[in-house]
Amino acid sequence: MSAVSFLPPQLTLQWHLSDACNLRCTHCYQEDFEPEEFGLAEWLRFLDDYLAFLAGAGGKSRIGGHINVTGGEPFALRDFPALLDVFAKHRAQFGFAILSNGTLIDRAMAHRLRKWRPRFVQVSLDGMPVTHDRIRGAGSHARAIAGIQALLAESIPVLIAFTAQPDNYREFGEVARLGRELGVMRVWSDRVIPSAGPDVPAQTLSREQTAEYLQIMARAQAENQKGGKTELPLQRALQFLEGGSSIYQCTAGESLITVMPDGTLYPCRRLPIVAGNVYQQSLSQLYSGDVMQDVRRPRSFAGCEDCGFAQVCQGGLRCLAWAVHGSLDQADPGCPLAREVVRKEAPAAARRVIPIRVA
Repeated sequence: MSAVSFLPPQLTLQWHLSDACNLRCTHCYQEDFEPEEFGLAEWLRFLDDYLAFLAGAGGKSRIGGHINVTGGEPFALRDFPALLDVFAKHRAQFGFAILSNGTLIDRAMAHRLRKWRPRFVQVSLDGMPVTHDRIRGAGSHARAIAGIQALLAESIPVLIAFTAQPDNYREFGEVARLGRELGVMRVWSDRVIPSAGPDVPAQTLSREQTAEYLQIMARAQAENQKGGKTELPLQRALQFLEGGSSIYQCTAGESLITVMPDGTLYPCRRLPIVAGNVYQQSLSQLYSGDVMQDVRRPRSFAGCEDCGFAQVCQGGLRCLAWAVHGSLDQADPGCPLAREVVRKEAPAAARRVIPIRVA
């Protein structure tokens, strides 16, 4: 195992097991929905490599681990329960969570999940029924809600993830209220990252829409604080501008990595820069390789030169800059402060950077 010069305190792996999925969401990154040829045997070989990376050459744990396992749709996979059996046996080495569309989770599956004890199950809700179904397919909202209710009935923590797009971002407040009524642990949101192409600007929130979205989130957070146990954190890129207590800083390629169904390694699913393939090289080699080192290196961001938040914000949503400009050295295209002269210091509360580890 090669030496690794940089190590985070924890390495979160977002693991896409397969492209197989029962939905066809309009904003999906995937171009193909056929299952990969890889199955449980290959998954377990890579899991051994991930565990070896966590432990190091001496065999003693040097960093913590967490796996967010997803698809496609993981509950559509025949071998998924067998993989969760293995995850449960390695609870001392890493925790795990499941990212799902929620539509295939019934009471029987929720009951089985209670035995496996995931840290949480994240279910995507992209609006109220009409909007969500337009984005994800007819009837998918009702099935996702039924999945959430099944999970909560088994006392499994649930997160709701809302992907903000030009045609749904104004519904975030309603989704936040729904999450509170259901009693989920957390509702969180970030902006959509489109696939590269000529229509990228039409898929993303404009600066004006981003500013409105941030205000909607801040109002929802204020309403949420009036009662209930549901968390509504504003801890993603730019959200500190309207009420977040700390400034998000991207940790892609540092404490977050993504493995795709064919073994391709990305710094993050939303930042599809190929660092190699985990079925061809060890994770240690790839994590120490030139691509990951380049993603991690300190940068200056065009458009942030005079901004008082630049050093802690680090350009905002770098994956959005990559999607729009093809560069990691550009300011977040949605930032209302970019390319404007801002000569104020970041507030003391905002100087505390909290790396977000839940994708």
